[in-house]
Amino acid sequence: MRVSDPLLPGLAHAFSLTLGQAALVITVFAIAYGLSQLVFGPMGDRFGKYRVIAWGTMGCALTTAACAFAPSFAWLLFARALAGITAASIIPLAMAWIGDVTSYERRQPILAKFMIGQVLGVSAGVLFGGYAADHLNWRTPFVAIAVYFAFGGAYLLWTHSLLPPGAKKAAPGQGSACKRMVSEFAQVLAVPWARVVLITVFAEGAAIFGPLAFLVTHMHQVHAISLSMAGQMVMLFGLGGLLFAVSAYYFVHRLGETGLCRWGGLLVAASYATVAWSPTLWSAIPACFCAGLGFYMLHNTLQINATQMAPERRGAAVAAFAASYFMGQSAGVALSAALIPVFGTSGVILLGAAGVTLVSQHFARLMHMHRRKA
Repeated sequence: MRVSDPLLPGLAHAFSLTLGQAALVITVFAIAYGLSQLVFGPMGDRFGKYRVIAWGTMGCALTTAACAFAPSFAWLLFARALAGITAASIIPLAMAWIGDVTSYERRQPILAKFMIGQVLGVSAGVLFGGYAADHLNWRTPFVAIAVYFAFGGAYLLWTHSLLPPGAKKAAPGQGSACKRMVSEFAQVLAVPWARVVLITVFAEGAAIFGPLAFLVTHMHQVHAISLSMAGQMVMLFGLGGLLFAVSAYYFVHRLGETGLCRWGGLLVAASYATVAWSPTLWSAIPACFCAGLGFYMLHNTLQINATQMAPERRGAAVAAFAASYFMGQSAGVALSAALIPVFGTSGVILLGAAGVTLVSQHFARLMHMHRRKA
């Protein structure tokens, strides 16, 4: 997901592109990832979530290898779109599967532990991409990730055979696949609270990940540091999420879901403003860490609401959530790329700070009202 962020300047140079044009490798991945949720959610409900995840991971090995060996930028964009499609089968369906096999009371801490894998992936992607940008060929990270996916997919296929029957459950099909898919999502969207969650996560993805895609470039240009060092700094975003993951029980019981949204959004906004305005590199270091902590406080709460907004159609509900989230990311990256020539990277990061403030505070208020009605 994030390995391309530090590679943007190198890709722009290698293919004689502007930074905004190079950022299409992020945009096409996010769009393909988001739209594919509309297929994988019902597919997981129909054939079994764990089985679809396992085969999707094997598919990721092939599509990521295609990125590594793309002969031109056009082919790289095509391969990144395919990678987005196959990757769409993993995290949202895994969240839905956890929702199937755990009670609501235990779910937030368990999802937080599950999030450790996501956090390490985000951190490793930015770090590896930054190192490759300075010292290796841009193709190298994709080769390594493809090999990792191949081993991971093989392991998942093996463990699937060991699961108890209840963890493999699939819904019997009735009618055509297209009609089932339309019916599943229509019933999710018929729930008013589901619509609130989906709109909110779209806005969250745009406000946070639009600027985040250019954070490495901002550090590199403003503070005159190498891309690998800038990648190490942005990696702190993931480590902030790791702190939340290992301390989720404390955060949840101390702040509650409303407090997590409210303070998480404000923490991201304050951190982004610090990065944008920071005259020195040292003040930006804790800001990157705090931005990650704040994001995961906010996003994990949204994820919990996603797993419960339509329990009888959890696969489709979480898929719709992921689709909205990544479509928001793609919109945010595209908008940020268009605004950089006008406002610069600092201005785009400040716009993200303002956006996440509005999104988080509004959702915290709506969630408080929703809980009172319930």
